[in-house]
Amino acid sequence: MIEKIPFGSTGHLSSRILFGAAALGSMSQEKADTILPQLLDAGINHIDTAAGYGDSELRIAPWMAAHRDDFFLASKTGDRTYDTAKASIERSITRLQVDRLDLIQFHNLTDDEGWATAMGANGALKAAVEAREQGLVRFIGVTGHGTRVAEMHLKSLNEFDFDSVLLPYNHMMMQDPVYAEEFEALYQRCHDNQIAMQTIKSVARRRWREDDTSQRYSWYEPIRMEDKLSRAVQWVLSKPGIFLNSSSDTTLLPVIIDAAQTSTNERTDELESQIATDCEDLAAEPLFVRGVSDSV
Repeated sequence: MIEKIPFGSTGHLSSRILFGAAALGSMSQEKADTILPQLLDAGINHIDTAAGYGDSELRIAPWMAAHRDDFFLASKTGDRTYDTAKASIERSITRLQVDRLDLIQFHNLTDDEGWATAMGANGALKAAVEAREQGLVRFIGVTGHGTRVAEMHLKSLNEFDFDSVLLPYNHMMMQDPVYAEEFEALYQRCHDNQIAMQTIKSVARRRWREDDTSQRYSWYEPIRMEDKLSRAVQWVLSKPGIFLNSSSDTTLLPVIIDAAQTSTNERTDELESQIATDCEDLAAEPLFVRGVSDSV
């Protein structure tokens, strides 16, 4: 089974692999019904979805009737104002057919204008806090992409006691010295204050190349070679206390699960060397480059 550790200070022991439910966004219910049992079999007990993930919430809903107590259920709102965020939270609860969410997160809160609106007097934060007071959500988090995300999460934590953060983490992203420094500062802040740190894009190879005709299940090209994919997962899990959100490409889920189940959770010099070699062999590239490609 996959290791479970405290999800920040929430009191929940979450599996270190969180199911990234963006994978269900354009999937039929019949297909989704073959994916979710894999989570139960592997001991994955945390689902991360979003209002903006197509039909993902609808695909999860039928399972909640029988398995609500088996999962920590997180969703996200991309709205920034009080009214729109309030409506989004209520809609997610309705679509998921549950009484409450365990975690509501502000989706990709990394731009200054959106941040100011969300944190303002009539912003999304007010709606989330109100929902928490009403028992509609238990915890509040913030997520993001791009090279500024760690910096912006630190800014958010200075403004409000968020329960969780989510951001990219892989070898190539950590080659940006500014990103690496800010990531480590955020990591330390989360460790010191018992804030859950979730990572994404951990099995990314690079953005799709125009001449690549491969079938696409995610907006970026993932690592597909099983040995290299396994090492990428194990490299992330070797960072104590963090979580890895699975890829939106569910064909990779069995390999990700197996890698997590066999991981020693130990970052050795050998693993660091192997990851660097893998990235070179794969011609891997960072998904986000400061001032060049900071958006999805």
